[in-house]
Amino acid sequence: MAVVMKQLDRSEEAIEAIKSFRSLSSKQAQESLDNVLLDLFKKCGKVEEQIVLLKQKLRQIYEGKLFNGKPIKTARSHGKKIQVTLTQETARVLGNLGWAYMLKGSFMAAEVVYKKAQMIYPDINKACNLAQCLIKQARYDEARYILEDVWRGKYIGTNDAKTMNRIEELLLELDSKQPPPFLQNIPGLDLDDDFVNGLEQLIHEWVQPKSRRLPIFEEISTFRDQLAC
Repeated sequence: MAVVMKQLDRSEEAIEAIKSFRSLSSKQAQESLDNVLLDLFKKCGKVEEQIVLLKQKLRQIYEGKLFNGKPIKTARSHGKKIQVTLTQETARVLGNLGWAYMLKGSFMAAEVVYKKAQMIYPDINKACNLAQCLIKQARYDEARYILEDVWRGKYIGTNDAKTMNRIEELLLELDSKQPPPFLQNIPGLDLDDDFVNGLEQLIHEWVQPKSRRLPIFEEISTFRDQLAC
């Protein structure tokens, strides 16, 4: 019923339905209900509720209650049956918790969670999220190091077009906030306002059709005789 409500854009009602009637469901159905509830919280933008539920799932893992006490469960992905280990599920829950903290703006908490997830089961998606988290904290060198490792294929995951596009977007964002390594520590790279304004004026005069000689050449011409010597 909750799934049908979600499809009909009645997510808020679906959330209330699960909360009201989940006590009538079997113990084996509780995990599935949590997954549906988590999707509904995401759709409604309920970040705090996501965090509470994800922490609850981590507690269940710690207490050995997830997967009904088994180390592996059978799940479906894109219509195919797959085997999911408890380690993979723990890393997935931690990754979702990290993203929820990101949405909340708690980047330090997100960093801690993502690093823990990568220690358990590293993959490309969480690596990119961790890099984004570090960029938000202005820790550009650390973010670039992670993205370079991702680019070299050091993490588990699919290097599909969507993933590669995201890596490129993060690198572009990083470059917009910090010069690439080969441009750093070059004397005179810091551009003060006077220099930038002068450069803009120079370009403006350059593109004007009436301008036959750039001011910079007028300045150079005064030293022509000295240069000839």
